[in-house]
Amino acid sequence: MKRIVLSVLAIVSSFGIAVADEGMWLPALISQRIGDMRAKGFKLSAEDVYSVNQASLKDAVVLFGGGCTGEIVSDEGLLLTNHHCGYSFIQRHSSVEHDYLKDGFWAMDRGQELPNWGLTVSFLQRMEDVTDRVLDGFVPSMDEKQRDSVIRVNSGEITRAAMEEGKGLRASVEALYYGNQYFLFVYKVYRDVRLVGAPPSSIGKFGGDTDNWMWPRHTGDFSIFRIYADKDNEPADYSEDNVPFRPRRSFKISRAGVKEGDFTFVYGCPGSTKEYVMSEEVRYTAEISDPEKIELRTKRLDIQKKYMNSSQAVRIQYSSKNASVSNAWKKWQGEVKGLRKTKTTAAKQEFERRFGKWAEGTEYEGLVDKLGELYSERNPYFRASEYYSETVRAIEILSFASNVVSTIDRGRSVEGLAESFFKDYYQPIDEEIFVAMIEAFDQKMEDRFKPGYLKGKLSEYGSVKAWKDDLYKKTVFTDKARVAALTKDDLEALYKDPAYELHNAFMTWYAGEIRPVVDNLNAKIRLANRDYMRGQMAFEPDKAFYPDANLTLRVAYGNVKGYSPADGAYYAPVSTLKGIIEKDNPEIFDYNIPQVLRDIYAGGGYEDQPVCFIATNHTSGGNSGSPVINADGNLIGINFDRVWEGTMSDIAFDPEVCRNISLDIRYLLFVVDKVGHASYLFDEMNFAD
Repeated sequence: MKRIVLSVLAIVSSFGIAVADEGMWLPALISQRIGDMRAKGFKLSAEDVYSVNQASLKDAVVLFGGGCTGEIVSDEGLLLTNHHCGYSFIQRHSSVEHDYLKDGFWAMDRGQELPNWGLTVSFLQRMEDVTDRVLDGFVPSMDEKQRDSVIRVNSGEITRAAMEEGKGLRASVEALYYGNQYFLFVYKVYRDVRLVGAPPSSIGKFGGDTDNWMWPRHTGDFSIFRIYADKDNEPADYSEDNVPFRPRRSFKISRAGVKEGDFTFVYGCPGSTKEYVMSEEVRYTAEISDPEKIELRTKRLDIQKKYMNSSQAVRIQYSSKNASVSNAWKKWQGEVKGLRKTKTTAAKQEFERRFGKWAEGTEYEGLVDKLGELYSERNPYFRASEYYSETVRAIEILSFASNVVSTIDRGRSVEGLAESFFKDYYQPIDEEIFVAMIEAFDQKMEDRFKPGYLKGKLSEYGSVKAWKDDLYKKTVFTDKARVAALTKDDLEALYKDPAYELHNAFMTWYAGEIRPVVDNLNAKIRLANRDYMRGQMAFEPDKAFYPDANLTLRVAYGNVKGYSPADGAYYAPVSTLKGIIEKDNPEIFDYNIPQVLRDIYAGGGYEDQPVCFIATNHTSGGNSGSPVINADGNLIGINFDRVWEGTMSDIAFDPEVCRNISLDIRYLLFVVDKVGHASYLFDEMNFAD
């Protein structure tokens, strides 16, 4: 019998030939890519990109909040990220009297910068291959549960030791290549991050949902923050005594501009990709999961927008929520289109046919068939899980009821929770979403996946609308004052409240009948994928395999380049202020630009003011806010999106149409100066030219 003797670590530590500009590479191993990068124009060394012993570009990049990237552009902690990354914090500071979403916000001195409780930024201190240490004690005779136990214990010891190395450290051990390799990531986390500036949403979110994920793009998607630290430059909670953070490294800003063919380098934290999954996962995504989630979110968005368009107060309340719902909604539409156009399912099926033939007589024989069977068994339950998440869990009053009860049960006051919830809650929206989501669940779910509670309530009331009317009339959770006054003495009554009762019934059903099946089958799929990943590497030993994204720091490189989305059409790689003026429409909120922009343009001389550009870098969610760097290592833009036709790059990268969209740094400087009148910030920035 043929045997594969190539070791896992030998495979995953050796990069082969790259395909086009695909790839999200680990900075610690960038020396294995630096030759290709330099051949394409990059002028720095691997040590300039990532170093533990000296300041490097990694020290100017942060994980912003829980899912974006940011970059340091001054020696006084000034930080740039996307407008949509800072959106929820801008929204929290906004009111009808001070509408920072609509009007923008600019702190004219340090004393006006606004604190943001709960916002953190994390600097990567180092990343380290700890595979041997994580698997220490594991023997092949162990089952998967025993292996997981070994990994959990060893990982805990590794992270605890790492966090003891200094103040404010956070550490995690992350599995790469489906658990064939493990890396330790150590971060220093800063907790005092203040809002410095943000353009009006008519600039920062110009084009709204219509332009989202599209090209040409004309969005000034940026916001500005500042990191503060204690007098020793260490992490500290917010205090008036804190001082601006002093970074090890900050980016120099280039105002030289970009042109087609220029080298581009994105340094950021892509969130999640699944480039190596089998065809059945792709088919489920393209034919079932994405289309159904698009349909459900369309209903929610239509309801939200109806009320937002008729009230400024509601628009402020739901701006962040609406943006959160719509972002994935639009992305999924492009993903479906891209997967179908590139025939990704069929391409993977052909790969699996060749892999299966090669695998005959090896340890990988029958692996593809096994994976297919597992997906077929899992997907009906996974669909029920996703449908539950997109319907019942989207009803605000239900999740609020659960949060209140659990908070009281822990002996804590709910006054602050009530204040936060009702600040951004509009009951008519929630009531309409209740009806739309419960009706969708009842109509689209197989009968075997409907909780008995749901069937009983529909039989009792005769319609979802009648059920809704009674629930919102009787529940205590729509009354801010009553909620704020609740204590442990009220728990027994709260358990019987119709909102909590509904939430609890569905949660009990999900936890008892759906999640255990999904978790069990997902565990088996992960195990099979670990073997399949190793098998793919052995099958194609000359291919460059980069690890899937997992919100850890990565490097992606490419070049400025236009693309052709369809026959007879070509998109140039740079957009300008002229395009903003062409789209300007005072009758449409998303296209109603500030009058100052109209006046500047009318004055002449700014028709060619650059706004955004596209390039071939491989990016994903989490790369929002990532610095885009030129061949000299200087900042030329801020990544914020991908083109609609290429959003399937999380699953399959197509070099013909996959493009990342970035804000040209010159437009940021233009807006700060001409719109915000905050050019004083330039005094602390470092410019390369």
